[in-house]
Amino acid sequence: AAFTAVDAAEDDEETAHAINALGAGLIAEAVAQLPDTRLLHVSTDYVFDGNADDPYAEDTQPSPQSAYGRTKLAGEELVQRTLLDRHYIIRTAWLYGEHGQNFVKTMIRLAGERDTVSVVTDQVGQPTWSHDLAEHLIALAAAPAPAGIYHGTNSGQCSWYEFTREIFSLIGADPDRVLPTDSSAFSRPAPRPSFSVLGHDGWQRAGLAPMRSWREAAAEAVPRIAKQSTPD
Repeated sequence: AAFTAVDAAEDDEETAHAINALGAGLIAEAVAQLPDTRLLHVSTDYVFDGNADDPYAEDTQPSPQSAYGRTKLAGEELVQRTLLDRHYIIRTAWLYGEHGQNFVKTMIRLAGERDTVSVVTDQVGQPTWSHDLAEHLIALAAAPAPAGIYHGTNSGQCSWYEFTREIFSLIGADPDRVLPTDSSAFSRPAPRPSFSVLGHDGWQRAGLAPMRSWREAAAEAVPRIAKQSTPD
């Protein structure tokens, strides 16, 4: 559970902090009372500033630029301090799935409603299927892995524009209907990271394989999501 409304957090950081930071800290305190119990805590790429050129390593110094990022980082810190050797912080990004609202569902809907769709080219990250993240969380929970920070995103990288073209192709729509634009076309309260690519060395240290490529995951996920999104 988390306060994930990134823009709303800018106007109500106190509530976001209560959930993302204090809430995580209270859960960690409860886990601390349970011997041999570990906590898997899901966090975000928003703990970084988004100005890098190379993938963010797990030990890169965080520098959040938004209320959401600050509150999630505070939650990480409380979990780490409370559960020194029993915390597993998994940062994810660009998450989509079969349930709830997300970018893939929005683009599938717009493909059926509009002739063209304009999508930004200047934000780069790793589209991550929730199914793949869930499988890796389960594997991490079952493994004798060292405590610490892990980055839970599909491998590779692309822009939102490139991802949308791939979505259109996978649902049988013409990808040339996707038009490039940049972030200046969209005014939002919270800044979006320009670069959200995360490194995956933590999985190797734990003896586990990192997630497959975002393209491979999307090829399986998007048709499933599109089928669910199409009325009978």
